[in-house]
Amino acid sequence: MSTNPANTITTAKAVPSRLWMTLAFFAIYVIWGTTYLAIRYAVLTIPPLVTAGVRHSVAGMILLALAWSRGFRPRREHFVAGAVLGALFFLVGHGTLHWAEQYVSSGLAALLVATEPLWILLIGAAMRQQKINALNGAGLLLGLGGVAILTSREFTTRTSLTWAIVAVLVGAASWAVGVCISPRLRLPHDLVGRAAVPLVCGAPMLLIAAAVSGEFSSAHWSAVSTKSLLGLAYLIIFGSVVSFTAYSWLLQHCSATLVATHTFVNPLVAVLIGWFWAAEPLNARVVVATAIILGAIVLIQRGDRHAELQAEAVQSD
Repeated sequence: MSTNPANTITTAKAVPSRLWMTLAFFAIYVIWGTTYLAIRYAVLTIPPLVTAGVRHSVAGMILLALAWSRGFRPRREHFVAGAVLGALFFLVGHGTLHWAEQYVSSGLAALLVATEPLWILLIGAAMRQQKINALNGAGLLLGLGGVAILTSREFTTRTSLTWAIVAVLVGAASWAVGVCISPRLRLPHDLVGRAAVPLVCGAPMLLIAAAVSGEFSSAHWSAVSTKSLLGLAYLIIFGSVVSFTAYSWLLQHCSATLVATHTFVNPLVAVLIGWFWAAEPLNARVVVATAIILGAIVLIQRGDRHAELQAEAVQSD
């Protein structure tokens, strides 16, 4: 799960080298797509809320230190906004995802998270920030159909898998709420600081939730596996610090629309990596649902772009 790049205004400053551009896109395309499997490995022996809390605590402090070294100084209103987004993005959004991956495959989790544009459209329309037109409306219906194909069998059983699917969808909806309200919040203008403040605000919430739920007291720390520790380290270094730094850098040098293409690639990478590396199922139902959900995202983005062009035309007239 990531913030909506359409809400970030950037200006190209210089033409970067092709090598750095390739590495940055590799980070947001491939590395972000592999984080779902890393989460699954981390929560095998580390409690899920502890995993998310430690991940975001360390990553947030690293990014805050980086922003501080560049001259960023957070103010009170930044922390107020960060607390709101920290609760929506990380306590609910990532907390539910980390918990759910105890029961769902990493590929299925990624596909469910990919429904975030559907939630953004619905919530944005309810808040009168967006309008539903023929294109994004068709994408909304198509996306709901893809989710139905993906989850219809599980919703007839009422097992832990069912509740895990519900949790991921709730997390995606919570992230969408954060995306929709973030323009109204007084977040830092510094791109790295903008990421760091919600992280350092959301991480303590996750750790408190882990303590209240009994994860610290019930955890078997001596049984934590090397695979889980490596998964957690990968999430901190590559999933949060490296990938988000690349994401912020790309927003300074490319159009937001081009950077947003990671939304299409991440679920494909997650499904393929889960199948190849962890023997997760890749059957016809998953393939069809993947194609439908990605097609829905394309329609929604085209519908939103069409609405933006119409609004610009009206303003120019």
